[in-house]
Amino acid sequence: MDNIVEMSYLCASMISIDHLTIEFSARALFSDVSYVINDRDRIALVGKNGAGKSTMLKMIAGQERPTSGNIAIPRDTTVGYLPQVMVLHDGRTVMEEAETAFAHIQKVQRDVERMQEELALRTDYDTEDYMTLCERFTHESERFQMMGGENYRGELEKTLKGLGFEQRDLNRLTNEFSGGWRMRIELAKILLQHPDVLLLDEPTNHLDIESIQWFEKFLSTYDGAVMLVSHDRAFINNVTTRTIEITCGQIYDYKVKYDEYLVLRAERREQQLRAYENQQRELEDAKVFIERFRYQATKAVQVQQKVRQLEKIVPIEVDEVDNSALHLKFTCSQRSGDYPIICDEVRKDYDRTIFSHVNLTIKRGEKVAFVGRNGEGKSTLVKCILGEIPYEGTLKIGYNVEIGYFAQNQAQLLDGELTVFETIDRVARGDIRLKLRDILGAFMFGGEASDKKVKVLSGGERTRLAMIKLLLEPVNCLILDEPTNHLDLKSKDVLKEAIRSFNGTVIVVSHDRDFLDGLVERVYEFGGGKVREYLGGIYDWIRMHESEPVTTSLSQSPTESKTVVESDTGGKTDKALSYEEQKAQAREQRKKQKAIKEAEDAVAQLEQAVKILEARMATPEGSADSALYEKHAALKAQLEKAEEIWLELNV
Repeated sequence: MDNIVEMSYLCASMISIDHLTIEFSARALFSDVSYVINDRDRIALVGKNGAGKSTMLKMIAGQERPTSGNIAIPRDTTVGYLPQVMVLHDGRTVMEEAETAFAHIQKVQRDVERMQEELALRTDYDTEDYMTLCERFTHESERFQMMGGENYRGELEKTLKGLGFEQRDLNRLTNEFSGGWRMRIELAKILLQHPDVLLLDEPTNHLDIESIQWFEKFLSTYDGAVMLVSHDRAFINNVTTRTIEITCGQIYDYKVKYDEYLVLRAERREQQLRAYENQQRELEDAKVFIERFRYQATKAVQVQQKVRQLEKIVPIEVDEVDNSALHLKFTCSQRSGDYPIICDEVRKDYDRTIFSHVNLTIKRGEKVAFVGRNGEGKSTLVKCILGEIPYEGTLKIGYNVEIGYFAQNQAQLLDGELTVFETIDRVARGDIRLKLRDILGAFMFGGEASDKKVKVLSGGERTRLAMIKLLLEPVNCLILDEPTNHLDLKSKDVLKEAIRSFNGTVIVVSHDRDFLDGLVERVYEFGGGKVREYLGGIYDWIRMHESEPVTTSLSQSPTESKTVVESDTGGKTDKALSYEEQKAQAREQRKKQKAIKEAEDAVAQLEQAVKILEARMATPEGSADSALYEKHAALKAQLEKAEEIWLELNV
């Protein structure tokens, strides 16, 4: 019950925010803000990081007080608040912890059971006290049934499973789960209490795509009002119908979805710019007039009028510049082999089989997504690819592959004594150095923030800085594990464009549908110990997944396989392969991949041998040794032959 607040301030049908001002260190975060939250409103609260979105939610939830102004909330209205960081509880199972959401129902149930026991023991049937007890028992029993009775357990299980828990998880202790899964328990508790107003701060950060879709359907039929902060554009558009923007210390209220708001906002900014430019011309004209006629007695009255006009002018503020127009690109290093990553019968076990029989080939230049519920092995396979953990089977990294890896823990590897600017200045090369300040601004490190020491940054800020650092390092294969968790909508647009224009290979582990849309061309789904391949983008996968298509399981036996392939017309058709055809196809593919790998290894070994020989030839003794020159010529000939073989195999 920690995050349900009961308000009893005012009898009304809506929440009213009146002339609200909040200041930090004598600086107004926002001032004189007024609006209302109506019954069944679906509001997206938007604005750049630091604009005051989370603070606004905290004030409505009663966890912070404004400097001035008032928040009027109807009597007996309940407000459910999900913050980004929560106090988690140990010592209970998942089911027991979720059941605390029904503490009010359980109390009534205990009272009913106690009265029932008392009635069974008493024999003074004719007394007034006995009749009073009967009336109380009847009233409380009816009240218990109206509250749902014992049916709440079914609703509880349905909600937990909708958020990704399985039946076997419900009796496990909460401290056996990661922080992300425990946040789901807290979200379930709030939803199960059905507050009149839901305040949600980044509710999808720890949810996978399936859970987000379930959550969207839940909110679409929810009886109360919803106000949320989220950087998931698809979630916002699917859930909300009203957008409140906090900018320049003020709010702008749009009665439209987020995408429509963006259009209206652009129009408003154009109007602001025109008004600002007109005002600047008026100011300049007034200043010129004052300066020109300051010392002429005949113009003294007009000069004083101009001075008073200048004093009364309220400067027009223009919304923050949209940095999403900034065009960046990951630096691609040398060309890699045609098959940067090949998995052949890869398997990984912990206390259970995470996945097995994984056979996949990622080609040079492909951009693919790893999707599926948390804990199903996406990050585990990434760690296998990086060589960080052992595994069974064969996993090959192709010729000349240079991997750039981003994960949440990368932020901990940054040098705490450097400033934000120094951190990226040390890795930037070439013309990109001219855009360092713009890049920092696009990732929310504009102005003085670029001079902060890394050691004083929050976890989210460190994560963003690690992403910028990776952006500037030359690689030809990117592996990004949840890269958007701490980015706002504009920063995600900048990152998405940079990945889209990257010439190398990309693997993205993400639950952000809007971010993946138009970015990836192949989806690998992790679940149930298997890895399945889907051709097409993220919404192709969602549509096929919802209609339960038959797809290639990269973890199933050949006799079970049916492949989703591209048709000649660009559509998708099911092509069933016989067992023998699949065996022959797989055998030929493995044979070719093995030959390519052997050719790559031969080229690499010969290149190393040539380098060693050339180093010896550069010494005074070596330069006089004619035998070394003969060996060098022979090795160069072998290297050219090996490179020809490698090129032929890659045709």
